[in-house]
Amino acid sequence: MRSTRLAIAAAALALAAAACGGASSGGGASGGTAAPGRSGFTPPKIEALGSLGAGEGQVNLVAWAGYAEDGSNDPKVDWVHPFEKATGCKVDTKTAGTSDEMVNLMKTGEYDAVSASGDASLRLIASGTVAPVNTDLVPNYKDVFDGLKLKPWNSVGGVAYGVPHGRGANLLMWRTDKVNPAPDSWGVVFDPASPYKGRLTAYDSPIYIADAALYLMATKPGLGIKDPYALDDEQFQAAVDLLKQQKQNIGEYWSDYTKAVQAFKSGDTVAGTTWQVIANLVKADKAPVEAILPKEGATGWSDTWMVAAKAEHPNCAYKWLDWIISPKANAQVAEWFGEAPSNAEACGQTSDKTFCETYHATDESYFSKVHYWTTPIAQCLDGRTDVTCKDYSEWTRAWTEIKG
Repeated sequence: MRSTRLAIAAAALALAAAACGGASSGGGASGGTAAPGRSGFTPPKIEALGSLGAGEGQVNLVAWAGYAEDGSNDPKVDWVHPFEKATGCKVDTKTAGTSDEMVNLMKTGEYDAVSASGDASLRLIASGTVAPVNTDLVPNYKDVFDGLKLKPWNSVGGVAYGVPHGRGANLLMWRTDKVNPAPDSWGVVFDPASPYKGRLTAYDSPIYIADAALYLMATKPGLGIKDPYALDDEQFQAAVDLLKQQKQNIGEYWSDYTKAVQAFKSGDTVAGTTWQVIANLVKADKAPVEAILPKEGATGWSDTWMVAAKAEHPNCAYKWLDWIISPKANAQVAEWFGEAPSNAEACGQTSDKTFCETYHATDESYFSKVHYWTTPIAQCLDGRTDVTCKDYSEWTRAWTEIKG
């Protein structure tokens, strides 16, 4: 289950901002020219692997807990040992608790691949820590949902920097016995005159500023927000002010999903941000809750398996990338972790035959309303060049101020 994202990128992005600025003279990748795209920078010139050779016998991974299960947590949950048997590549996994930890671990040069979230991937690309991925060498990539390919958090200038692992949305959940009428908008958590003061919850991370920005996109069009991760001074301040106002009504911020489950079950929390897996667990314990994707849309995540630019075991790394998005393994990790799989063929391999329906895996219209976590950088991600946007170091400082 989704037990790991206890904190997302707690540290500043100063290093990444410097890397972005320093990489402006870089050329293309994978033999082509990577022009600056929505990500706002040109990455260093690094070539993707040209052909796949024999495995080196080992692969060192940095991953979220639950992404590389070997049966040690549950004997029935194991897609690592079958991979080792099939490829001869022994897996050594370092579990990371935050995106910042992932970035730092990858910079040591000791790891071959990483399951990076969108708030880490651009940092890794900009600093030259990861290389473009030759998707021709990843046969299962062809079955990945088109809605996850060549996106701003996993590509630059039309060049892929990894393979999509899965995806999910940050939903609005409420207690049906406490909240009336049933909400259809994030307004229920942002209303300063909320009747649920002290019983609302929000996700505890600087990236949550994007949730406020998303709400303002719909309710304050005059601010001109086009992308919740691309905020100039005025837009950013409006989001921060909204969150400071909201804090007066927040009973508890959460990052550990087990605490969110307990708060909704007990009724201490009656409305706020949730994940589908949380909603499933609360409902399984007979608590009266509902969860929706509100009319304004939502933020969400799509993690990407990326390969180190100086990987010691690149062939085994590529074999892992192909394995983890293969139908069976992708179905296993999606069910264990609690997210929609990235491989369309995985839906036929889940033990729960309604799993993909529950997680909207094939519903691109649903996910078209999800704004996936993306690293905010000074070069505005919405394409504007006449202003400077707030980078993640500013988001981190602001979040400390909001909660303080």
